[in-house]
Amino acid sequence: MKKGLVFRSTGSWYTVESDGVFYACRIKGKLRLKGIKSTNPIAVGDWVLFEVDRHTSEPEGTIVEIEERQNYIVRKSVNLSKQTHIIASNIDQVFLLITLYNPPTFPAFIDRFLVTAEAYQIPSILVFNKLDTCSPEQEQEIDALAAVYENIGYTTLKISATDGHNISEIESMMQNKVSMFSGHSGVGKSTLINAIAPDLNLKTAAISDQYQQGTHTTTFAEMFALPKGMKLIDTPGIKGFGVVDMQADEIGNYFPEFVPLKPLCKFNNCLHQNEPHCAVIEAYKEGKIAETRYSNYLQMLENDKTYR
Repeated sequence: MKKGLVFRSTGSWYTVESDGVFYACRIKGKLRLKGIKSTNPIAVGDWVLFEVDRHTSEPEGTIVEIEERQNYIVRKSVNLSKQTHIIASNIDQVFLLITLYNPPTFPAFIDRFLVTAEAYQIPSILVFNKLDTCSPEQEQEIDALAAVYENIGYTTLKISATDGHNISEIESMMQNKVSMFSGHSGVGKSTLINAIAPDLNLKTAAISDQYQQGTHTTTFAEMFALPKGMKLIDTPGIKGFGVVDMQADEIGNYFPEFVPLKPLCKFNNCLHQNEPHCAVIEAYKEGKIAETRYSNYLQMLENDKTYR
């Protein structure tokens, strides 16, 4: 029996690294019967126990156990809306790549992503990419949006993956950590990863002019081991991000600016919608909570549909 780290998941086969050797592994059948509601019982970043297959010339094995996860990040399954898909597990931090244009990333998407990361206690860094393509007016828009998140405690960074601006900042933040890169298709994840690790030579694709959307160049999550203890998880571009496994009265707990105000509300079970003497509503009316943040919160309460 060996212990290994899942580097790649393609559905039925998993690439597991153990003692510097990469094994192609399948799952033991009964693992699927443990009540796992996700479409993928094993995710990139999982630590697993596996049995080596002695009857093949190539390093292969069978995964028999998944070790308890430190955390994971989950979204609605694309195919089965009632199920979830675990994007990756055991993550130290996530870099959410954002472009205001080419393609546009909307605040509703950002906030849904951040709420999910907060729920699973994964620190998020907001990375505004393609600075080299922005006009001075567009850069001012980026600064205004970044300020919204900086004011509530998030780290933000403006970069250009194509000309290398601030890439060294990201590299220093990644040292000795497992970092996940996420965002819409076309925001420049692969370009950024190539700037950090040119030897990987990941595929990149142009943006569709007609729809201002990226094309999927990454079709499954994959981990890469880099120098200085960096482990990087590249993920497929995502169009929408539905909040899952969360009750309405929990959502406010994952808005950092709401948390200190919640005890000041008149009602313990206040949902900050239209209740009297609600400290969150009062703070919003006083301009202390950003309009986009509050409206996106209400949107999450109303339904669990996937928003861009």
